[in-house]
Amino acid sequence: ALDLLGRAQRLRPADAHACKNLGAALRAAGNNEAAVDLLREAVRLDPNFFVARLLYAAACEDLGRTQTALCAYYGALNTAQRQGRWLNNATTAPLLRPLVTHAMHTVDAGRGAFYDNALAPLRERFGAQALSRVEKALAIYLGSLPADYPDPRQKPSFLYFPDIPSQPWFERSLFPWYEEFESRAPAIRRELDAVLDDEAAFAAFLKARPEMDMEEYLSNARGPARWDGYFFYDHGERFEENCRRCPETAAALDRLPLVRLPAHAPECLFSKLTAGSHIRPHRGVTNTRLVTHLPLIVPGNGALRVGGEDHVWQQGRCITFDDTYLHEAWNFSDHTRVVLLFDVWNPHMTEAEVAACSQLVLAISGFNREAMLGAPMQETGEP
Repeated sequence: ALDLLGRAQRLRPADAHACKNLGAALRAAGNNEAAVDLLREAVRLDPNFFVARLLYAAACEDLGRTQTALCAYYGALNTAQRQGRWLNNATTAPLLRPLVTHAMHTVDAGRGAFYDNALAPLRERFGAQALSRVEKALAIYLGSLPADYPDPRQKPSFLYFPDIPSQPWFERSLFPWYEEFESRAPAIRRELDAVLDDEAAFAAFLKARPEMDMEEYLSNARGPARWDGYFFYDHGERFEENCRRCPETAAALDRLPLVRLPAHAPECLFSKLTAGSHIRPHRGVTNTRLVTHLPLIVPGNGALRVGGEDHVWQQGRCITFDDTYLHEAWNFSDHTRVVLLFDVWNPHMTEAEVAACSQLVLAISGFNREAMLGAPMQETGEP
């Protein structure tokens, strides 16, 4: 079998099934080092090949690579279940059931321990009691505790932080930096005016987010729907040229308590919604961070609805909301609407909780990247 499967793989080196078959035979023959290489190549060729992922994880475990195996088992289960497989015995091939069951037990036991270890240094620094709500958030994420949302309108798609006030809109008094920041609105508006007509400087907001379908999230009864951004930061990446062109805006943003997580946050931009465009209802990922708007161009006949409650923008006056509530925005005027959009930490969290949640999110994203062998994994409940 090794000889025949080896010849097949050499004839078709880019065939994921040829790589998987040879890898499985090598593992059965006890050559796990070679099996790992072939099975990983099968996954590279076809990231949705969940059987190859499962066998890759098993080969890593055979070699004592327990952390790699844990992540790979999770990636295999995630990939299969997104395709409607391995949900129960009926959706699992009989010969695979023992290994799939083993993968589930390994993930259930190992993932919690992995995240718990990531929090250990902060537990030592701040004390266990200071992180009790973070521990509860982790248990909810892992499914060992129900979310038990105090407000049924709220539903984060990734990480829910419990036992803090749940509300769609936040009072100005919670943000002592509002007044100084708003005083800079005229200078920020001048910089916006200087770049507003430079179409090349604006990017379609949804293009960088393949998980968000343009037609699902945007509509315009008058013509093409446009939601564009002039980014200062996106997923934590600083856009140096844009910051250089708008130095007052960049400096004002950098004075704020922005969420800062490598490859995640902050997200700061001039958010431009063209005449007639409607951003349809959707939800954000976590209530640990909130979204703030500084309205700069408000043509009227537009609003922001969060949790069923409407707010009409007032030029130069900040608003902050929890986007884990179903929210939407529209501009039914004849002119473009622009707000400066950015995210900040939820003010009901302590310093220890902010530090711990930062570490937890980085640990989850790192685990998921390794689980998918470097490919991005969409977190939708979750990561």
